[in-house]
Amino acid sequence: MKNKTVLYNPVNNFEMIINNHLVSYTDAGKEGSPVIIFIHGFPFNRSMWNSQVESLEDNYHLITYDIRGHGSSDSGNEDFSIDLFVSDLIGLLDELKIDRAILCGLSMGGYIALNAAEKFRNRFDGLILADTQCIADTPEAKEKRMKAIESIRRDGVDRYAEESIKNLFANDSFTSRLKEIEDVKEMIIKTPEQSLISTIIALSDRKETCNFLPEIKVPVLIMVGKEDKLTPPAAAGFMHESINGSLLRIIDHAGHLSNLENPGEFNASLKEFIASVYPTTV
Repeated sequence: MKNKTVLYNPVNNFEMIINNHLVSYTDAGKEGSPVIIFIHGFPFNRSMWNSQVESLEDNYHLITYDIRGHGSSDSGNEDFSIDLFVSDLIGLLDELKIDRAILCGLSMGGYIALNAAEKFRNRFDGLILADTQCIADTPEAKEKRMKAIESIRRDGVDRYAEESIKNLFANDSFTSRLKEIEDVKEMIIKTPEQSLISTIIALSDRKETCNFLPEIKVPVLIMVGKEDKLTPPAAAGFMHESINGSLLRIIDHAGHLSNLENPGEFNASLKEFIASVYPTTV
């Protein structure tokens, strides 16, 4: 297993055993305020939310955590699945005695958020779904993921990181967001090879959540980069049309990592939405 780089302020960082594995998380902001839980995408870690934490920490209680096998959380001994990731999330909330929160998930984090909201309908006051979708993998998508696994085994994680970057960012970001690109590349490279492979299999096996969308009763904000190639605006539009009363924001100058590529626009939408869910806290 490769050494892992810690990219966090150590003051607010903690570790806890959940479901027989070590979870590394950050607890920031105002204790006693409404809670926002941030769930990162694949194959990143909780540091991808640093800008959002900085933007919100004066008014809210913020939890970011590393999904098992990513960042500083270990892999445990169970086969990865979206259901297992949901179980880890709920276990973390239970241990932290958080009864209700807003969930904010990007990409894989969105898959986890939707599954958690479906299974635990009384735990969440709102959902923020960023650069994600509700459909399961098509046969073509599954085949592409299996080829990615072959590539990792054959050519290594560094090559996988280089290839992944090409599809994650908008064209403009390759000149305007060089630091963010390097940070994301570092996150991928530092993810253990087996964690990459196990998570790709979990993503390939995930079930659709589209049928659940009309049943959602809490406020929902959907955000997507205008140039997102992986979960494009059309996928966000479909979810928006399926969720009664949901809000849709198309983030300019952004691809699949809209929170990193255009944090100003992303954070403004985030603040406006959270303030509408918790109007008496700001």
